[in-house]
Amino acid sequence: MLNIRHILRLHSQNQTTSEIIVQTGIHRLILKRIIKDFKTSKLSFSEINELTDKDLEDLFKRPLENLHGEKLKTLYSQFPEIDKELKRKGVTKALLWDEYKKKHPDGAGRSAFLFHFSQWKARKIPIMRQNHKAGDKLFIDFAGEKLIVKDKETGKDKPVEVFVAVLGASQLTYVEAVMTQKKEDFISACENALHFIAGVPAAIVPDNLRSAVTKSDKYEPTINETFADFAEHYNTTILPARAYRPTDKAVVENTVKIVYTRIYAKLRDEVFYCITTLNEAILAALEEHNNQILTGKDYSRRQQFEEVEKSTLLPLPAMRYEFKLQLYATVAKNGHVALSLDKHYYSVPYNCIGKRVKVMFTSYIVEVFHNYERVAIHKRLQSPFKYTTDREHLPPAHRFVAEREPDTLLTKADEIHKDVMVCISKILEMKQHPEKSYKICSGILNLTKKYGNSRLTKACQRALNFGIYDYRTIKKILENGLDMSEDDDCNTEVEMPQHDNIRGSDYYK
Repeated sequence: MLNIRHILRLHSQNQTTSEIIVQTGIHRLILKRIIKDFKTSKLSFSEINELTDKDLEDLFKRPLENLHGEKLKTLYSQFPEIDKELKRKGVTKALLWDEYKKKHPDGAGRSAFLFHFSQWKARKIPIMRQNHKAGDKLFIDFAGEKLIVKDKETGKDKPVEVFVAVLGASQLTYVEAVMTQKKEDFISACENALHFIAGVPAAIVPDNLRSAVTKSDKYEPTINETFADFAEHYNTTILPARAYRPTDKAVVENTVKIVYTRIYAKLRDEVFYCITTLNEAILAALEEHNNQILTGKDYSRRQQFEEVEKSTLLPLPAMRYEFKLQLYATVAKNGHVALSLDKHYYSVPYNCIGKRVKVMFTSYIVEVFHNYERVAIHKRLQSPFKYTTDREHLPPAHRFVAEREPDTLLTKADEIHKDVMVCISKILEMKQHPEKSYKICSGILNLTKKYGNSRLTKACQRALNFGIYDYRTIKKILENGLDMSEDDDCNTEVEMPQHDNIRGSDYYK
Protein backbone atom coordinates (compact mmCIF):
# COMPACT_ATOMS: atom_id res chain seq x y z
CA MET A 1 0.00 0.00 0.00
CA LEU A 2 2.96 2.33 0.62
CA ASN A 3 4.04 1.87 -3.01
CA ILE A 4 0.54 2.72 -4.27
CA ARG A 5 0.47 5.93 -2.19
CA HIS A 6 3.90 6.87 -3.58
CA ILE A 7 2.79 6.22 -7.17
CA LEU A 8 -0.39 8.25 -6.77
CA ARG A 9 1.53 11.11 -5.15
CA LEU A 10 3.87 11.29 -8.16
CA HIS A 11 0.90 11.10 -10.51
CA SER A 12 -0.86 13.96 -8.67
CA GLN A 13 2.34 16.01 -9.14
CA ASN A 14 1.83 15.64 -12.91
CA GLN A 15 4.88 13.44 -13.45
CA THR A 16 4.88 11.38 -16.62
CA THR A 17 4.48 7.60 -16.75
CA SER A 18 8.16 7.19 -17.73
CA GLU A 19 9.34 9.31 -14.81
CA ILE A 20 7.21 7.33 -12.34
CA ILE A 21 8.59 4.02 -13.73
CA VAL A 22 12.19 5.28 -13.32
CA GLN A 23 11.58 6.31 -9.71
CA THR A 24 9.53 3.30 -8.56
CA GLY A 25 10.68 0.49 -10.88
CA ILE A 26 7.07 -0.59 -11.36
CA HIS A 27 5.97 -2.37 -14.53
CA ARG A 28 4.24 -0.16 -17.11
CA LEU A 29 1.06 -2.29 -17.30
CA ILE A 30 0.64 -2.36 -13.51
CA LEU A 31 1.17 1.38 -13.35
CA LYS A 32 -1.53 1.98 -15.99
CA ARG A 33 -3.94 -0.27 -14.07
CA ILE A 34 -3.36 1.63 -10.78
CA ILE A 35 -3.88 5.03 -12.46
CA LYS A 36 -7.02 3.74 -14.21
CA ASP A 37 -8.45 2.49 -10.90
CA PHE A 38 -7.56 5.85 -9.32
CA LYS A 39 -9.47 7.77 -11.98
CA THR A 40 -12.43 5.37 -11.74
CA SER A 41 -12.68 5.96 -7.98
CA LYS A 42 -13.20 9.76 -8.64
CA LEU A 43 -11.32 10.51 -5.43
CA SER A 44 -8.56 13.06 -4.98
CA PHE A 45 -5.11 12.08 -3.81
CA SER A 46 -5.65 13.76 -0.43
CA GLU A 47 -8.85 11.72 0.07
CA ILE A 48 -7.11 8.49 -0.85
CA ASN A 49 -4.15 9.34 1.36
CA GLU A 50 -6.48 9.53 4.37
CA LEU A 51 -7.73 5.95 3.80
CA THR A 52 -6.40 3.12 5.94
CA ASP A 53 -4.25 0.44 4.28
CA LYS A 54 -7.17 -2.00 4.46
CA ASP A 55 -9.56 0.44 2.77
CA LEU A 56 -6.91 1.25 0.19
CA GLU A 57 -6.38 -2.46 -0.54
CA ASP A 58 -10.13 -2.97 -0.98
CA LEU A 59 -10.22 -0.03 -3.38
CA PHE A 60 -7.41 -1.23 -5.65
CA LYS A 61 -7.80 -5.00 -5.24
CA ARG A 62 -9.60 -6.55 -8.17
CA PRO A 63 -12.42 -8.77 -6.95
CA LEU A 64 -12.16 -12.43 -7.88
CA GLU A 65 -14.89 -14.18 -9.71
CA ASN A 66 -17.55 -15.22 -7.20
CA LEU A 67 -17.50 -19.01 -7.19
CA HIS A 68 -19.89 -21.02 -5.09
CA GLY A 69 -21.90 -24.21 -5.01
CA GLU A 70 -21.35 -26.88 -7.68
CA LYS A 71 -18.95 -24.74 -9.71
CA LEU A 72 -16.54 -24.36 -6.77
CA LYS A 73 -16.95 -28.03 -5.81
CA THR A 74 -16.16 -29.13 -9.39
CA LEU A 75 -13.08 -26.90 -9.47
CA TYR A 76 -11.67 -28.31 -6.22
CA SER A 77 -12.30 -31.87 -7.40
CA GLN A 78 -9.88 -31.21 -10.29
CA PHE A 79 -6.99 -30.05 -8.10
CA PRO A 80 -5.52 -33.47 -7.07
CA GLU A 81 -5.16 -34.48 -10.72
CA ILE A 82 -3.84 -31.02 -11.65
CA ASP A 83 -1.24 -31.22 -8.86
CA LYS A 84 -0.13 -34.63 -10.15
CA GLU A 85 0.12 -33.36 -13.74
CA LEU A 86 2.27 -30.40 -12.67
CA LYS A 87 5.00 -32.87 -11.67
CA ARG A 88 5.40 -33.85 -15.31
CA LYS A 89 8.04 -32.09 -17.38
CA GLY A 90 6.82 -29.11 -19.42
CA VAL A 91 3.35 -28.95 -17.84
CA THR A 92 2.31 -25.47 -16.59
CA LYS A 93 -0.69 -24.07 -14.71
CA ALA A 94 -1.65 -22.04 -17.76
CA LEU A 95 -1.78 -25.18 -19.91
CA LEU A 96 -3.87 -27.03 -17.31
CA TRP A 97 -6.26 -24.07 -17.02
CA ASP A 98 -6.78 -24.13 -20.80
CA GLU A 99 -7.58 -27.86 -20.62
CA TYR A 100 -9.91 -27.26 -17.66
CA LYS A 101 -11.73 -24.47 -19.50
CA LYS A 102 -12.30 -26.67 -22.56
CA LYS A 103 -13.94 -29.33 -20.37
CA HIS A 104 -15.87 -26.74 -18.31
CA PRO A 105 -16.64 -23.69 -20.51
CA ASP A 106 -18.68 -22.09 -17.71
CA GLY A 107 -15.98 -22.84 -15.11
CA ALA A 108 -13.67 -20.50 -13.21
CA GLY A 109 -11.64 -17.85 -14.96
CA ARG A 110 -7.86 -17.93 -14.95
CA SER A 111 -7.37 -15.64 -11.94
CA ALA A 112 -9.94 -17.50 -9.85
CA PHE A 113 -8.45 -20.83 -10.97
CA LEU A 114 -4.93 -19.81 -9.85
CA PHE A 115 -6.15 -18.26 -6.60
CA HIS A 116 -8.19 -21.27 -5.49
CA PHE A 117 -5.46 -23.69 -6.53
CA SER A 118 -2.89 -21.82 -4.41
CA GLN A 119 -5.36 -21.89 -1.49
CA TRP A 120 -5.88 -25.65 -1.94
CA LYS A 121 -2.14 -26.26 -2.26
CA ALA A 122 -1.36 -24.28 0.91
CA ARG A 123 -3.90 -26.14 3.02
CA LYS A 124 -2.46 -27.35 6.33
CA ILE A 125 -1.94 -31.13 6.42
CA PRO A 126 -1.05 -32.45 9.87
CA ILE A 127 2.23 -34.39 9.96
CA MET A 128 2.81 -36.99 12.62
CA ARG A 129 6.04 -36.60 14.52
CA GLN A 130 8.10 -39.79 14.34
CA ASN A 131 9.92 -41.14 17.37
CA HIS A 132 12.76 -43.29 16.09
CA LYS A 133 13.67 -46.36 18.07
CA ALA A 134 17.39 -47.08 18.48
CA GLY A 135 18.67 -49.66 16.00
CA ASP A 136 15.34 -49.76 14.17
CA LYS A 137 15.78 -48.02 10.81
CA LEU A 138 18.48 -46.84 8.43
CA PHE A 139 17.08 -44.25 5.98
CA ILE A 140 18.80 -44.08 2.58
CA ASP A 141 18.48 -41.81 -0.45
CA PHE A 142 20.42 -40.20 -3.30
CA ALA A 143 21.06 -36.46 -3.16
CA GLY A 144 19.43 -34.42 -5.92
CA GLU A 145 22.62 -32.47 -6.64
CA LYS A 146 25.61 -34.36 -8.06
CA LEU A 147 29.34 -33.95 -7.48
CA ILE A 148 31.94 -33.79 -10.25
CA VAL A 149 34.91 -36.00 -11.15
CA LYS A 150 37.14 -34.61 -13.91
CA ASP A 151 38.61 -36.85 -16.62
CA LYS A 152 42.38 -36.36 -16.58
CA GLU A 153 42.83 -37.07 -20.29
CA THR A 154 39.89 -35.19 -21.83
CA GLY A 155 39.32 -32.64 -19.07
CA LYS A 156 35.58 -33.25 -19.22
CA ASP A 157 33.44 -33.22 -16.09
CA LYS A 158 31.76 -36.48 -15.11
CA PRO A 159 28.77 -36.05 -12.74
CA VAL A 160 28.59 -38.69 -10.01
CA GLU A 161 25.72 -39.66 -7.72
CA VAL A 162 25.88 -39.06 -3.95
CA PHE A 163 24.44 -41.73 -1.65
CA VAL A 164 23.28 -40.66 1.83
CA ALA A 165 22.34 -42.95 4.74
CA VAL A 166 21.29 -41.88 8.24
CA LEU A 167 20.25 -43.80 11.35
CA GLY A 168 16.88 -42.68 12.72
CA ALA A 169 17.67 -42.45 16.44
CA SER A 170 21.22 -41.07 16.56
CA GLN A 171 21.22 -39.42 13.08
CA LEU A 172 24.71 -40.81 12.45
CA THR A 173 25.30 -40.12 8.75
CA TYR A 174 27.14 -41.92 5.97
CA VAL A 175 27.87 -40.32 2.57
CA GLU A 176 29.51 -41.89 -0.49
CA ALA A 177 29.92 -40.88 -4.13
CA VAL A 178 29.08 -43.60 -6.69
CA MET A 179 29.13 -43.59 -10.48
CA THR A 180 25.44 -44.47 -11.00
CA GLN A 181 22.21 -45.36 -9.21
CA LYS A 182 22.25 -48.84 -10.76
CA LYS A 183 21.95 -51.97 -8.61
CA GLU A 184 25.69 -52.67 -8.47
CA ASP A 185 26.62 -49.21 -7.16
CA PHE A 186 23.50 -48.86 -5.01
CA ILE A 187 23.92 -52.17 -3.17
CA SER A 188 27.66 -51.60 -2.77
CA ALA A 189 26.94 -48.21 -1.14
CA CYS A 190 24.33 -49.78 1.17
CA GLU A 191 26.82 -52.42 2.23
CA ASN A 192 29.52 -49.81 2.87
CA ALA A 193 27.04 -47.89 5.03
CA LEU A 194 26.38 -50.99 7.17
CA HIS A 195 30.11 -51.53 7.63
CA PHE A 196 30.55 -47.82 8.46
CA ILE A 197 28.07 -48.11 11.35
CA ALA A 198 29.53 -51.58 12.16
CA GLY A 199 26.13 -53.21 12.50
CA VAL A 200 22.78 -53.97 10.90
CA PRO A 201 19.50 -52.15 11.70
CA ALA A 202 16.17 -53.97 11.84
CA ALA A 203 15.05 -52.28 8.59
CA ILE A 204 16.38 -50.23 5.68
CA VAL A 205 14.07 -47.51 4.31
CA PRO A 206 14.84 -46.59 0.67
CA ASP A 207 13.06 -44.39 -1.82
CA ASN A 208 11.09 -45.99 -4.66
CA LEU A 209 14.06 -46.01 -7.06
CA ARG A 210 14.27 -48.93 -9.52
CA SER A 211 17.39 -50.38 -7.90
CA ALA A 212 15.39 -50.98 -4.71
CA VAL A 213 11.74 -51.37 -5.76
CA THR A 214 10.54 -53.15 -8.90
CA LYS A 215 6.90 -52.12 -8.49
CA SER A 216 5.55 -49.44 -6.17
CA ASP A 217 2.49 -50.15 -4.05
CA LYS A 218 0.98 -48.34 -1.09
CA TYR A 219 0.68 -51.50 1.00
CA GLU A 220 3.11 -54.11 -0.36
CA PRO A 221 5.66 -52.90 -2.93
CA THR A 222 7.68 -55.45 -4.90
CA ILE A 223 11.33 -55.37 -3.77
CA ASN A 224 14.05 -55.76 -6.38
CA GLU A 225 15.16 -59.40 -6.26
CA THR A 226 18.88 -58.63 -5.91
CA PHE A 227 18.25 -56.05 -3.18
CA ALA A 228 16.01 -58.57 -1.38
CA ASP A 229 18.84 -61.12 -1.59
CA PHE A 230 21.20 -58.51 -0.11
CA ALA A 231 18.75 -57.90 2.77
CA GLU A 232 18.50 -61.66 3.37
CA HIS A 233 22.28 -61.92 3.57
CA TYR A 234 22.40 -59.14 6.20
CA ASN A 235 19.30 -60.38 8.06
CA THR A 236 17.37 -57.13 7.70
CA THR A 237 14.07 -55.94 6.17
CA ILE A 238 13.39 -53.52 3.32
CA LEU A 239 10.61 -50.99 4.06
CA PRO A 240 10.25 -48.67 1.03
CA ALA A 241 8.78 -45.23 1.64
CA ARG A 242 5.42 -44.51 0.01
CA ALA A 243 5.57 -42.91 -3.42
CA TYR A 244 5.35 -39.09 -3.27
CA ARG A 245 5.53 -39.18 0.55
CA PRO A 246 8.86 -37.54 1.50
CA THR A 247 7.67 -37.26 5.10
CA ASP A 248 8.12 -41.05 5.40
CA LYS A 249 11.86 -40.44 5.28
CA ALA A 250 12.07 -36.86 6.52
CA VAL A 251 15.25 -37.70 8.45
CA VAL A 252 17.29 -38.40 5.34
CA GLU A 253 15.59 -35.59 3.37
CA ASN A 254 16.74 -33.09 5.99
CA THR A 255 20.17 -34.70 6.20
CA VAL A 256 20.66 -34.24 2.43
CA LYS A 257 20.13 -30.48 2.92
CA ILE A 258 22.74 -30.46 5.69
CA VAL A 259 25.15 -32.46 3.49
CA TYR A 260 24.93 -29.70 0.85
CA THR A 261 26.16 -27.19 3.44
CA ARG A 262 28.74 -29.24 5.34
CA ILE A 263 30.20 -31.40 2.58
CA TYR A 264 29.36 -29.98 -0.85
CA ALA A 265 30.31 -26.43 0.20
CA LYS A 266 33.68 -27.55 1.60
CA LEU A 267 34.58 -29.42 -1.61
CA ARG A 268 33.34 -26.78 -4.08
CA ASP A 269 36.82 -25.42 -4.95
CA GLU A 270 38.61 -28.78 -5.11
CA VAL A 271 39.17 -30.77 -8.31
CA PHE A 272 38.98 -34.57 -8.17
CA TYR A 273 40.29 -36.84 -10.91
CA CYS A 274 38.96 -40.12 -9.52
CA ILE A 275 36.05 -41.16 -7.36
CA THR A 276 38.38 -42.71 -4.74
CA THR A 277 40.01 -39.39 -3.84
CA LEU A 278 36.58 -37.73 -3.86
CA ASN A 279 35.29 -40.27 -1.33
CA GLU A 280 38.36 -39.73 0.86
CA ALA A 281 37.57 -35.99 0.98
CA ILE A 282 33.88 -36.73 1.67
CA LEU A 283 34.83 -39.04 4.54
CA ALA A 284 37.01 -36.35 6.15
CA ALA A 285 34.19 -33.78 5.97
CA LEU A 286 31.71 -36.42 7.14
CA GLU A 287 33.68 -37.06 10.32
CA GLU A 288 33.47 -33.36 11.19
CA HIS A 289 29.73 -33.44 10.58
CA ASN A 290 29.15 -36.52 12.77
CA ASN A 291 31.33 -35.12 15.56
CA GLN A 292 29.80 -31.63 15.55
CA ILE A 293 27.63 -30.81 18.57
CA LEU A 294 23.93 -30.80 17.68
CA THR A 295 22.09 -27.47 17.90
CA GLY A 296 20.60 -27.02 21.37
CA LYS A 297 22.25 -30.24 22.63
CA ASP A 298 25.44 -31.04 24.48
CA TYR A 299 26.32 -34.12 22.39
CA SER A 300 27.15 -35.00 18.77
CA ARG A 301 25.68 -37.59 16.42
CA ARG A 302 28.70 -39.82 16.99
CA GLN A 303 28.40 -39.62 20.79
CA GLN A 304 24.68 -40.39 20.68
CA PHE A 305 25.36 -43.35 18.37
CA GLU A 306 28.07 -44.79 20.62
CA GLU A 307 25.99 -44.41 23.78
CA VAL A 308 22.48 -45.23 22.58
CA GLU A 309 22.32 -46.97 19.21
CA LYS A 310 25.46 -48.98 18.55
CA SER A 311 24.65 -51.74 21.05
CA THR A 312 21.15 -52.23 19.56
CA LEU A 313 22.38 -53.06 16.05
CA LEU A 314 22.60 -56.66 14.85
CA PRO A 315 26.11 -57.99 14.18
CA LEU A 316 27.52 -58.01 10.66
CA PRO A 317 27.78 -61.43 8.95
CA ALA A 318 31.22 -63.05 8.69
CA MET A 319 31.45 -62.48 4.92
CA ARG A 320 30.45 -59.53 2.76
CA TYR A 321 27.62 -59.91 0.28
CA GLU A 322 28.68 -61.28 -3.10
CA PHE A 323 26.76 -59.41 -5.75
CA LYS A 324 24.78 -61.72 -8.01
CA LEU A 325 23.81 -60.89 -11.54
CA GLN A 326 20.95 -62.70 -13.23
CA LEU A 327 19.46 -63.29 -16.64
CA TYR A 328 16.79 -65.45 -18.20
CA ALA A 329 17.51 -67.86 -21.05
CA THR A 330 15.99 -70.82 -22.87
CA VAL A 331 17.87 -74.14 -22.73
CA ALA A 332 19.12 -75.11 -26.19
CA LYS A 333 18.51 -78.51 -27.79
CA ASN A 334 22.06 -79.58 -26.89
CA GLY A 335 21.17 -79.24 -23.19
CA HIS A 336 23.26 -76.12 -22.57
CA VAL A 337 22.41 -72.55 -21.64
CA ALA A 338 24.51 -69.56 -22.68
CA LEU A 339 25.97 -66.98 -20.32
CA SER A 340 25.95 -64.17 -22.87
CA LEU A 341 28.33 -61.99 -20.87
CA ASP A 342 31.17 -64.50 -21.33
CA LYS A 343 29.82 -66.31 -24.44
CA HIS A 344 30.32 -69.54 -22.52
CA TYR A 345 27.86 -72.46 -22.36
CA TYR A 346 26.88 -74.50 -19.29
CA SER A 347 24.97 -77.79 -19.15
CA VAL A 348 21.64 -78.35 -17.41
CA PRO A 349 19.69 -81.62 -16.95
CA TYR A 350 18.34 -82.86 -20.28
CA ASN A 351 14.73 -82.73 -19.02
CA CYS A 352 15.03 -78.89 -18.99
CA ILE A 353 15.66 -78.66 -22.74
CA GLY A 354 13.42 -76.02 -24.31
CA LYS A 355 12.43 -74.55 -20.94
CA ARG A 356 13.07 -71.01 -19.73
CA VAL A 357 15.48 -70.89 -16.79
CA LYS A 358 17.01 -68.22 -14.59
CA VAL A 359 20.81 -67.98 -14.55
CA MET A 360 22.37 -66.36 -11.47
CA PHE A 361 26.13 -65.82 -11.46
CA THR A 362 28.90 -64.23 -9.44
CA SER A 363 32.59 -63.85 -10.19
CA TYR A 364 33.13 -67.51 -9.32
CA ILE A 365 30.03 -69.63 -9.81
CA VAL A 366 27.09 -70.02 -12.19
CA GLU A 367 23.75 -71.34 -10.89
CA VAL A 368 20.76 -72.33 -13.01
CA PHE A 369 17.21 -72.32 -11.55
CA HIS A 370 13.95 -73.73 -12.87
CA ASN A 371 10.67 -73.35 -10.97
CA TYR A 372 12.57 -71.86 -7.99
CA GLU A 373 14.77 -74.98 -7.76
CA ARG A 374 18.47 -75.03 -8.51
CA VAL A 375 19.06 -77.59 -11.25
CA ALA A 376 22.74 -76.94 -12.03
CA ILE A 377 25.82 -75.30 -10.55
CA HIS A 378 29.15 -74.78 -12.31
CA LYS A 379 32.43 -73.01 -11.73
CA ARG A 380 32.39 -69.84 -13.84
CA LEU A 381 34.77 -69.95 -16.80
CA GLN A 382 35.22 -66.91 -19.02
CA SER A 383 36.57 -68.71 -22.11
CA PRO A 384 34.33 -67.73 -25.05
CA PHE A 385 32.58 -70.31 -27.25
CA LYS A 386 33.50 -73.21 -24.94
CA TYR A 387 31.25 -75.73 -23.19
CA THR A 388 31.21 -76.81 -19.56
CA THR A 389 29.36 -80.13 -19.31
CA ASP A 390 28.36 -82.24 -16.34
CA ARG A 391 27.89 -85.83 -17.62
CA GLU A 392 25.08 -86.35 -15.11
CA HIS A 393 23.06 -83.79 -17.09
CA LEU A 394 23.25 -85.82 -20.33
CA PRO A 395 20.60 -88.33 -21.46
CA PRO A 396 21.73 -92.01 -21.20
CA ALA A 397 22.54 -92.35 -24.91
CA HIS A 398 24.67 -89.19 -24.93
CA ARG A 399 26.30 -90.18 -21.66
CA PHE A 400 27.49 -93.45 -23.27
CA VAL A 401 29.16 -91.51 -26.10
CA ALA A 402 30.73 -89.06 -23.65
CA GLU A 403 32.18 -91.94 -21.66
CA ARG A 404 34.20 -93.02 -24.71
CA GLU A 405 36.33 -89.91 -24.67
CA PRO A 406 40.11 -90.60 -24.34
CA ASP A 407 40.49 -89.30 -20.76
CA THR A 408 37.49 -91.32 -19.58
CA LEU A 409 38.75 -94.49 -21.27
CA LEU A 410 42.24 -94.13 -19.80
CA THR A 411 40.85 -93.46 -16.33
CA LYS A 412 38.68 -96.59 -16.44
CA ALA A 413 41.61 -98.70 -17.71
CA ASP A 414 43.90 -97.39 -14.97
CA GLU A 415 41.32 -98.43 -12.36
CA ILE A 416 41.65 -102.02 -13.62
CA HIS A 417 45.47 -102.16 -13.97
CA LYS A 418 48.39 -100.13 -15.26
CA ASP A 419 49.03 -102.64 -18.06
CA VAL A 420 45.43 -102.35 -19.24
CA MET A 421 45.88 -98.56 -19.39
CA VAL A 422 49.09 -99.03 -21.43
CA CYS A 423 47.25 -101.27 -23.85
CA ILE A 424 44.41 -98.73 -24.23
CA SER A 425 46.86 -95.83 -24.71
CA LYS A 426 48.66 -97.81 -27.47
CA ILE A 427 45.37 -98.24 -29.32
CA LEU A 428 44.53 -94.53 -28.95
CA GLU A 429 47.94 -93.57 -30.33
CA MET A 430 47.40 -95.57 -33.51
CA LYS A 431 46.72 -93.46 -36.59
CA GLN A 432 43.15 -94.38 -37.28
CA HIS A 433 39.77 -92.64 -37.03
CA PRO A 434 39.09 -91.65 -33.40
CA GLU A 435 35.64 -93.26 -33.48
CA LYS A 436 37.20 -96.61 -34.43
CA SER A 437 39.76 -96.37 -31.60
CA TYR A 438 36.98 -95.52 -29.07
CA LYS A 439 34.97 -98.56 -30.12
CA ILE A 440 37.99 -100.92 -29.81
CA CYS A 441 38.86 -99.53 -26.37
CA SER A 442 35.24 -99.76 -25.17
CA GLY A 443 35.09 -103.38 -26.40
CA ILE A 444 38.26 -104.33 -24.49
CA LEU A 445 37.08 -102.69 -21.26
CA ASN A 446 33.66 -104.36 -21.54
CA LEU A 447 35.39 -107.79 -21.48
CA THR A 448 35.66 -107.36 -17.70
CA LYS A 449 31.93 -108.03 -17.45
CA LYS A 450 32.48 -111.60 -18.66
CA TYR A 451 36.04 -112.40 -17.63
CA GLY A 452 36.80 -110.08 -14.72
CA ASN A 453 39.59 -107.56 -14.10
CA SER A 454 42.31 -110.10 -13.29
CA ARG A 455 41.97 -112.15 -16.50
CA LEU A 456 41.69 -109.02 -18.66
CA THR A 457 44.89 -107.71 -17.07
CA LYS A 458 46.78 -110.94 -17.93
CA ALA A 459 45.36 -110.95 -21.45
CA CYS A 460 46.54 -107.36 -22.00
CA GLN A 461 49.98 -108.23 -20.62
CA ARG A 462 50.22 -111.16 -23.07
CA ALA A 463 49.12 -108.90 -25.98
CA LEU A 464 51.68 -106.26 -24.98
CA ASN A 465 54.42 -108.89 -25.02
CA PHE A 466 53.43 -109.81 -28.56
CA GLY A 467 53.18 -106.13 -29.50
CA ILE A 468 49.62 -106.64 -30.78
CA TYR A 469 46.96 -104.08 -29.80
CA ASP A 470 43.46 -104.94 -30.92
CA TYR A 471 40.16 -106.20 -29.56
CA ARG A 472 40.11 -109.51 -31.48
CA THR A 473 43.53 -110.68 -30.19
CA ILE A 474 42.69 -109.96 -26.55
CA LYS A 475 39.29 -111.59 -26.91
CA LYS A 476 40.89 -114.74 -28.47
CA ILE A 477 43.40 -114.92 -25.62
CA LEU A 478 40.54 -114.89 -23.13
CA GLU A 479 38.32 -117.33 -25.11
CA ASN A 480 41.15 -119.83 -25.48
CA GLY A 481 42.29 -119.43 -21.89
CA LEU A 482 45.79 -118.45 -22.94
CA ASP A 483 45.86 -115.89 -20.16
CA MET A 484 45.62 -118.84 -17.75
CA SER A 485 48.54 -120.75 -19.33
CA GLU A 486 51.64 -120.97 -17.19
CA ASP A 487 53.92 -121.29 -20.26
CA ASP A 488 54.80 -117.91 -21.59
CA ASP A 489 55.18 -118.72 -25.26
CA CYS A 490 56.00 -115.19 -26.16
CA ASN A 491 59.15 -115.26 -24.01
CA THR A 492 60.44 -118.58 -25.45
CA GLU A 493 63.56 -117.94 -27.49
CA VAL A 494 63.97 -120.08 -30.64
CA GLU A 495 67.57 -121.07 -31.29
CA MET A 496 68.81 -119.83 -34.64
CA PRO A 497 69.99 -122.72 -36.90
CA GLN A 498 73.55 -122.71 -38.27
CA HIS A 499 73.73 -122.21 -42.06
CA ASP A 500 76.29 -120.85 -44.51
CA ASN A 501 73.79 -118.42 -46.00
CA ILE A 502 73.15 -116.81 -42.61
CA ARG A 503 75.51 -113.90 -42.28
CA GLY A 504 75.30 -113.44 -38.51
CA SER A 505 75.48 -110.29 -36.43
CA ASP A 506 79.21 -109.79 -37.02
CA TYR A 507 78.54 -109.09 -40.70
CA TYR A 508 76.91 -105.69 -39.83
CA LYS A 509 79.74 -104.41 -37.66
